[in-house]
Amino acid sequence: MNKFNSFYGVVTDITNFNSGIENTEGCYKFISLSGDNGDIVNFIMIPLTFLVDYETISIGDFVEAYYDALAPTVLIYPPQYSAIVMTEIKPNRRVKVDFFDQNLVSSDRELKLNIGPNTKITQKNGQRFTDDLTNRNLVVIYGPSTKSIPAQTTPYEVIVLC
Repeated sequence: MNKFNSFYGVVTDITNFNSGIENTEGCYKFISLSGDNGDIVNFIMIPLTFLVDYETISIGDFVEAYYDALAPTVLIYPPQYSAIVMTEIKPNRRVKVDFFDQNLVSSDRELKLNIGPNTKITQKNGQRFTDDLTNRNLVVIYGPSTKSIPAQTTPYEVIVLC
């Protein structure tokens, strides 16, 4: 189980990142985000990074990047993490990346999923996911939610991070 943290901000720079792996030039990107209070966080976007809606990230975009808070990191400033999921911030669309338990409640207890007949359920590669969603790491794309604790929503889409 991963513990996901996120950081959101404006993309200020995108450059190629040398992974040290032969024949991967241009496949890894170094993306700098500047937060509301001026904090800077750098993310390495690897070929396995999932981009919600397969969006192209560009300088000036307002994005949220999710990373594994339990993964080892280099102790440098500004901080640098490997991005697991990245998404452009858009009005009327919310994204949550988290582990959802047997009741489809997120690990931070802030969101409960009510899967509806129109909820699209896929894997990262776009293929339909037909197994049980419980006790998995999920990318949840949703809109309105209740004001209860936890908030409840019927998501538009759920992507399983297999």
